[in-house]
Amino acid sequence: MLSKNRKIAGWVLAGLIAALLLFSAYGKFAMPEMAANFERWGLGHWRIIVACGEIIAALLFLFPRTNIFGVLLLSTHMGGAIVVHMSHGEPFIIQSVILVLVWITGFVRNPFMQATVH
Repeated sequence: MLSKNRKIAGWVLAGLIAALLLFSAYGKFAMPEMAANFERWGLGHWRIIVACGEIIAALLFLFPRTNIFGVLLLSTHMGGAIVVHMSHGEPFIIQSVILVLVWITGFVRNPFMQATVH
């Protein structure tokens, strides 16, 4: 059972991260500069699929019953973003920070993920 403070912290972190990712997905649909980035990376035809995957992962991450699946999907999503930025010589610190925040939120919301020492 999670403490009240831990539940609140988990919801706040998950809400902020989900909002950030939903905004990012919106940008992939609506912002021409995002489309230009995907074209430059040779991934122009994947932009909409990536955005849809980002929405699904963010929503799974947000809700307690499915958040562990969201953690897994967002880990792979952010890992892919890191690799794309690295392979094109671009900074990837933002993607790395988001990935770490996803993991921290996963640990806050899922106590079974923590190792126990006897």
